[in-house]
Amino acid sequence: MSAVAVRAVGLRSVVAAELDKLRTLPVTVLAVVGTVVVGALIAAAQAGAAADQGLATSAVDVTLRTVPFVVAGLVLVGVLAVSQEHAGRQVATTLAAVPRRGLLVAGKSIAATAVVALAATSTLGACVAASAVTQRLLDAPASTDGAGAGAGALLGAAAYLVLIGVFSHAVALVVRHLVPALVGVLALVLVVSPLLAGATEHARWLPDRAAAAWFDAGPGALDGPTATLVALTWVGVVGGLGSWRFLVRDA
Repeated sequence: MSAVAVRAVGLRSVVAAELDKLRTLPVTVLAVVGTVVVGALIAAAQAGAAADQGLATSAVDVTLRTVPFVVAGLVLVGVLAVSQEHAGRQVATTLAAVPRRGLLVAGKSIAATAVVALAATSTLGACVAASAVTQRLLDAPASTDGAGAGAGALLGAAAYLVLIGVFSHAVALVVRHLVPALVGVLALVLVVSPLLAGATEHARWLPDRAAAAWFDAGPGALDGPTATLVALTWVGVVGGLGSWRFLVRDA
């Protein structure tokens, strides 16, 4: 077997082990399930409010308006893959089993991305379903205008939530602990970014504002390719710094 094949098998094993750890970690399961449930409830409430006002809207539109309310859940999911081990120093045991730190950090990042993607798609799917069911039960007027564009925006929203989760994971690689990583990313996305957006157009260069252009291309938003480049650069730079710290610093 070639060296490349050996590394591939090793990476698959590490990813599988990391996924298993996340699956058996109660707080991760609660974070994913809680995000899905909260998103569905908020989407149903928004669909109900629109129905009470007689506004014609689609389940996708309601779901897109729900996205800002579920960001915190994706941030938590992204952070947990790193912080849960450093909290109890279990990382020393993990490094004893997988001494190749580069392989370990790659496996952790892939596993975290997979769980974040699962949480994001499940949450948006639940939001769409909850909105549609609420509209049906209330016999609310539904809008079907721009169905194709709505589907594209929904995919963009999924990509946005995944990027926020992966960015949170990258921040956790840098700071290593749950509370600083969680508070730092939430402060950026929920406080700093909106405040700067109201004060200067340069806020669009922040990671969350850049990625938001994938589903909400409002006035002043970056164009698609530029937004993608900016968002991925943020993840790459912060993730690279976190990976470097994991490789060269003590566990």
